[in-house]
Amino acid sequence: MVFTLTGKELRLARLSRPADGRFLFVPLDHPVSDGPITNGLGFNRLVRSLVAGGADAVVVHKGRVRLIDPRLLRDCGLIVHLSASTAHAPDPNAKVLVGEVEEAVRLGADGISVHVNVGSPTEAQQLADLGRVAAACAHWGLPLLAMVYPRGPEVADPHQPALLKHVVNIAADLGADLVKTTWAEPMERMAEVVESSPIPVLVAGGAGSDEDVTDFAHAAMSAGCAGLSAGRRVFGHPSPTDVCAALADIVHDRRPEPALTPIISRVVAGTL
Repeated sequence: MVFTLTGKELRLARLSRPADGRFLFVPLDHPVSDGPITNGLGFNRLVRSLVAGGADAVVVHKGRVRLIDPRLLRDCGLIVHLSASTAHAPDPNAKVLVGEVEEAVRLGADGISVHVNVGSPTEAQQLADLGRVAAACAHWGLPLLAMVYPRGPEVADPHQPALLKHVVNIAADLGADLVKTTWAEPMERMAEVVESSPIPVLVAGGAGSDEDVTDFAHAAMSAGCAGLSAGRRVFGHPSPTDVCAALADIVHDRRPEPALTPIISRVVAGTL
């Protein structure tokens, strides 16, 4: 039997550790946009805790890749984020490219991510950047995650299902392999967004949601999402490993084995 998987397909498969086509990504690109999320020495500890918890991939900027112990990424995918803006800018929604796909290839990336804010005054340039990065990803065989959000002065309700259906299709039509966007309200209507999309839809982690993060994850997966891309609600948790493990169980549908009775436990252990 001959298999003819492309490099992009192989890398996309690696981004799902159980190889079930579902994904739990933890974005750690926030130091550029908002400031440090841990002290300098603590970043490797944070990545270690996320890998232990079952994250499928972490999302970081190119410079941060150089500072991560490569041994931590043996069991976790690496997605290099190419977009940036800061909270201090006149327009924080104006994302610009700060890296190239070829740089990410040299760094050992398994995938690329780009952020586009639909509704931003600079939307046109952001769309052009997405298209250019998609072409480079196709050339180098890297999967592309497009983080596409309805954000800007003309966006009254970023959780409107019709608007979310539009943005996920923008990602697909411009060449993305996966799309991350915000959640629909009510969350059940996220099913309409997923159904409209020809590529897998990941939902952002719900940092602005009042729901417990595990309840939020259950609702997202029940609506048909292909996974979660959760940052603040994971790395900001008192135990990132525990919350990451709980989310991985939900995303990958890992139901715990039923507890054994004391007698059965002794039989299994060979003591009865």
